[in-house]
Amino acid sequence: MAKNNKILVPEARKALDKLKADVMRQHGYNVNTNNPDDVKFEIADELGIPLTKGYNGKITAENAGKIGGPIGGNMVKEMVRMAQEQMLKK
Repeated sequence: MAKNNKILVPEARKALDKLKADVMRQHGYNVNTNNPDDVKFEIADELGIPLTKGYNGKITAENAGKIGGPIGGNMVKEMVRMAQEQMLKK
């Protein structure tokens, strides 16, 4: 998985973590609000992909995408929906 997942505005980390937890909960995942990154282990387990805490350098890019895709993709969809909703209010 990418080690360069720095956000542009560090103060937004809490809000992004909350968004991740909310979105993945809406999709039926059991998300720990204090550590929403753990949802990736649930997804990996569901897909039969061996993912452990720490080093996962042997994971293929394809499998990493299968794990991270649903998380990031659903977050982006929700952010687009929120932006569209804001534009309609103006």
